[in-house]
Amino acid sequence: MRYIKIFIFFLLMLAFTGACSTQKKLKNLKEKSLSAGLYLPNEKKLPELVQQSEKKRDTLKVQDLDGKELLIMRAIKDDETGEMVANEVLDAAVVTARFRNVAERRGEVEIEFQITVSDSLQDSRWQLRFNPEMYIQSDTVNLDPVIITGEEFRKMQMRGYQQYERFLQSIARDSLYFIDYAQLEIFLERNIPQIFQYKTDTSFVSDEEFASAFGVTEKQAIDHYTNKLLKRANARKVKKKGKMWERYVRNPIHKEGIRLDTVLKTENGQFIYNYIQLIHTRPKLKKVEIVLKGEIFDAKTRLYTIPPSPPLAFYISSLSSFVDETERYKMKVIERRAEANTACNVDFSSGKSNINLQLGNNDQEIKRIKGTLASLLENTTYDLDSIVVSASCSPDGSVQINSRLAQQRSESVTAYFQKFIRHYTDSLDREKGFSVDEEGRIVHAEATPEIRLLAHSVPEDWEGLQKLVEQDTLLTKKEKDNFERHLRRRDLDNREYALKKESYYPHLLKKLYPRLRTVRFDFHLHRKGMVKDTIHTTVLDTNYMNGVQAIRDRDYELAINILRPYNDYNTAIAYVAMDYNASARAILESLEKTAQINYMLALLYSRDGQDQKAVQCYLHSCEQDPSYKHRGNLDPEISALIKRYNLNAQPEEDEFEYSF
Repeated sequence: MRYIKIFIFFLLMLAFTGACSTQKKLKNLKEKSLSAGLYLPNEKKLPELVQQSEKKRDTLKVQDLDGKELLIMRAIKDDETGEMVANEVLDAAVVTARFRNVAERRGEVEIEFQITVSDSLQDSRWQLRFNPEMYIQSDTVNLDPVIITGEEFRKMQMRGYQQYERFLQSIARDSLYFIDYAQLEIFLERNIPQIFQYKTDTSFVSDEEFASAFGVTEKQAIDHYTNKLLKRANARKVKKKGKMWERYVRNPIHKEGIRLDTVLKTENGQFIYNYIQLIHTRPKLKKVEIVLKGEIFDAKTRLYTIPPSPPLAFYISSLSSFVDETERYKMKVIERRAEANTACNVDFSSGKSNINLQLGNNDQEIKRIKGTLASLLENTTYDLDSIVVSASCSPDGSVQINSRLAQQRSESVTAYFQKFIRHYTDSLDREKGFSVDEEGRIVHAEATPEIRLLAHSVPEDWEGLQKLVEQDTLLTKKEKDNFERHLRRRDLDNREYALKKESYYPHLLKKLYPRLRTVRFDFHLHRKGMVKDTIHTTVLDTNYMNGVQAIRDRDYELAINILRPYNDYNTAIAYVAMDYNASARAILESLEKTAQINYMLALLYSRDGQDQKAVQCYLHSCEQDPSYKHRGNLDPEISALIKRYNLNAQPEEDEFEYSF
């Protein structure tokens, strides 16, 4: 007994010591406002490419634009002698810069940073929850959280799950569990032995047979020998599942929407997590910032809010800045003559040809045609020469009557709009007025030329009816095929007579025939002041400029689809952005070697592992335009060359080494 007391005392002392240690650590955090670190990872060396046109060497021989040979080598400066020594540059262990230039490729940018957690923030009883926030233009994006869980905290979580599982196991899932089988058997054996024999009999007994033998139904017997108290207690447990979950599992283990949830068993040093986030670029996106926020929890509550880290900035370099925005023009043939047409549905009374504005939708249709005529008469580019007015009838009735009626309706509409045009042109001529020439004579404005209206008729519009039947959604395929067979009849009256016998004819008569009673207007125009039938001129190639805009908007797939037929410099830029390197190189190698083109070729050769060509093109671009020395740090392909061969240093006189 004495030993048990000593053991319990020992456990209590351990718990008290651990609690004091935790409180001391927490107090230290709050006093010093300790925070997790957010850093840039070490820059990675580019992997060696599998296929290369030449063997990798520490030293390259290239030529400048004047043909002078330069010796380029991988080199570093010796601190003692000050000389350049060929060597591999070792990466630093810790990167403390707060910004980095990242390149956008294929419309995406990969953001990489490190979350560093010192041992002072770690405790086996704690859980650290870090929430990186990304500021991209005016938006704040919450990235997937990173959770670091202490060993004791995770054990506490697992104990909660185990307690909840034991609670679930205590819930009976089968209602037979509450039946007192022993009492039921005793009752049967003593009072109804002929039924008790069914205990060892597997034969089926219907509810009616059971009721006739017992005097009660099976359900009534089971209810009588069911423990109601246990059943109600079990039902209460079922209802309490949600509350018991909250009681036992206070800190659930989340598996969805978490970038990392790791368990630290010891706190013996820094914890470092490399966080990589892929983002899609947006138009005008130049900068992305990352800030790290976090909290510390124990089993019961939040202990500490970790101060936000200083932001990391990522400046995005895009190949879209290389786009040539020069406007492109194309040759266009302009025709002197032009045509336009429109149709309106004018309702006529049966057998009548005069226009009745009160009938159907005639008022709106006539107003629409008048508006079209007015805009053509006032057009500053075209003069209206003539108008062909074509009236058509539906097939109901004889061809002879429909032919005469269609012609009468066409002439009626022609006369109606002839009057409107005459009135409208007179008003336009009055508005033009007159002017006085240099000699003081009154000069009247030129009158609007007379416009011819020609009446034309289509007695029965069978072609239009055929199109309507094809588009109709109510007619079946069988009915449409039947209609097509009737169209083979040459005699139009016989054709109409045969259709009347079909079951679908009422649908044709009520729904489709009215749409055939139309008046079509064909307008014939010519360009003002133009004598020749055609002229050739240049106009802005809007399709090409849309491709240029797609590059600026970083929609490179769309840009390639638009610019592929042009096969020019901007097409190559879109290819480079999408890593279609062979296609881009084929275009750029055929163009004049400007600073821009040399730079793009350097980038492409670097991707292919052709260091000598890449270095030579890059140096040429810097000679042509020194600003490319700074641009080279923004593109990973060129940046790797600069660091590998120390390209941006000025060579000493009388020396051929071009090294940093």
